[in-house]
Amino acid sequence: MNDMQYAFGQPTVGFLMMLVIGALAGWIAERITKSDHGLFTNIVVGIAGAFVGGKLAEVLQIPVFGFWRTLIAAIVGASLLILLWRMIRQRG
Repeated sequence: MNDMQYAFGQPTVGFLMMLVIGALAGWIAERITKSDHGLFTNIVVGIAGAFVGGKLAEVLQIPVFGFWRTLIAAIVGASLLILLWRMIRQRG
């Protein structure tokens, strides 16, 4: 819960911007991984990717703040999520 409050409580990234970043990150990750999803899936994957990318940046001690850094972290996280999902689906 604290992660969610942290992400949505940042002064530079509000709820609406998180949706925009999620949509952009999901769409870009979709292109990078050569996937084909809809807008809603892109937003969900992008927002989840923002959390994954933010945690990864935290572990690597890379500060993530503002639109561009959040977008880059979200793209990295979303791409990792899509690749992980593919690996799981291929096993089953």
